[in-house]
Amino acid sequence: MQKKSVIIANAAAVTVIAVVITVLALNGAGAMEASGKNYAVYRGSADNPYVSLMFNVYWGTEYIDGILEVLNAYDVKTTFFIGGSWAAKNNSAVKKIAAAGHEIGSHGYNHKDAEQLSYERNLDEMVPAEKLLEELTGQQISLFAPPSGSVGDAMFTAAEELGYSVIMWSRDTVDWRDKNPDLVFTRATSDIRNGELILMHPTAHTLEALPRILDCYTSSGFKAVPVGVNIGTA
Repeated sequence: MQKKSVIIANAAAVTVIAVVITVLALNGAGAMEASGKNYAVYRGSADNPYVSLMFNVYWGTEYIDGILEVLNAYDVKTTFFIGGSWAAKNNSAVKKIAAAGHEIGSHGYNHKDAEQLSYERNLDEMVPAEKLLEELTGQQISLFAPPSGSVGDAMFTAAEELGYSVIMWSRDTVDWRDKNPDLVFTRATSDIRNGELILMHPTAHTLEALPRILDCYTSSGFKAVPVGVNIGTA
């Protein structure tokens, strides 16, 4: 009986210790979230009827003008996460996006897999892109969308040093793969909720679906805003 009591007491002690460790871990995670280190933003506040279209741009220019025209017609401002190598070849397009009043974020320079890069290599991707985008647009770059959504500790450390919010998404239209405007529309609008960040690219089928998407948001009581407004950093 005494041995059984000792075992029960030890089990209880282990349970208490586990609870304490869990609480400490959660508190630590909260602090890490607050500091921005090792933390990515997947959506904005659930309190505001905001949604954000985020265009990752690394190839092509042929649909940029059409997208800008649609956004202008609907009086919508959004966020373009632009790759440095694309910006270097398409200065005028970058300037046109910024001149239209859209928010500019960084998508790195050469679309490298950030998780596989060292801290120094991550900085090598981020810093030149930032300098070029700021020079072309006059905007301070404070948002970073990791290429392919690849993240890692070294990337988060580099992003924190540069003062970036690391931006992911709450839904992906997968428009780079599925060349179907109806699919793009459905993925961008189905069961839409406050604070959504919707990933897109400047493709023909995204351009075709864009007016329907914006009409749907308006009729459903949502306002399309830049990512910075949605997450409360702008």
